Amino acid sequence: MNKVSVLIPTFRRPDAFLRAARSVLAQQNAPTFELIAIDNAPDHSARDALAQISSEAQISFRYAHEARPGVSHARNAALALAKGELIAWLDDDEEATPHWLASLVAARRETGAQSVFGPVRARAAADTPNAGFFESLYTREGPAEFGLCPDYFGIGNSLQPRTMFEDAPFDVSANESGGEDDKLFTSWAEAGATFAWAPQALVIEHLGTERLNLAHGLKRAFAYGQGPSETAWTQRKYATLARHMSIGALQAPACALASALVATTSPPRAMALADRAARGAGKVFWFFTQRFYGERLVRNAA
Repeated sequence: MNKVSVLIPTFRRPDAFLRAARSVLAQQNAPTFELIAIDNAPDHSARDALAQISSEAQISFRYAHEARPGVSHARNAALALAKGELIAWLDDDEEATPHWLASLVAARRETGAQSVFGPVRARAAADTPNAGFFESLYTREGPAEFGLCPDYFGIGNSLQPRTMFEDAPFDVSANESGGEDDKLFTSWAEAGATFAWAPQALVIEHLGTERLNLAHGLKRAFAYGQGPSETAWTQRKYATLARHMSIGALQAPACALASALVATTSPPRAMALADRAARGAGKVFWFFTQRFYGERLVRNAA
């Protein structure tokens, strides 16, 4: 039996999927593992890429076509195929470093945590305007040291026991907005689950052109700001929610004004301040659903 199932859901990124899958196949010093892929595009756009990996893989590789677009549908379909004792998640725009999987598994063994997370280093093409802003926006950093940590992170680049996932655990109401992982991890935290950080389990996130414009970046920043307030609401921590909203109400206009004042003299500083303004607004207007995935992507491509 494979100890780990590595799951890669993909949506209309065949070339990126090939890079992600090949980085998994190139893992070093890892326990036995299988690779699972889900093509979540209604038009089955990853068909050729999946066939290519089938011809290259020297390990168990299985895939399915989940024609209903949405991140929760894709993740639930991937789990249905998995047979490993542990589940490792890699997004289709991520590239795992050679000791990624070994580092995640070692961190879980050494800490005893139910869920382990690693860093994500975003990378834009060298000629991208304001590349530093976008790389900072999408990069995920965690604690300075290896070990248990109080917080959870996004599910991309993470590891959990398969037994923690009940049938179709990801909430389909988050198919377009994302945050399906936050909902699940919040419920785990409330049940007493523990989390750990594995700084050596690094993945590189390659930023596509669709994510390298200011409007999309600020929409993402707004959604990031919504997270703490949404969690407080879900957990019925109304005093915490009020605190987040109060901070956001001060942060948004102050940073927006500061951004406007330095826009002509220091565009990078202006963008960083605009990011903080958007996050502040997200804390206040946490109840406005943002849509990034699923049917939204299908409609945009039509």
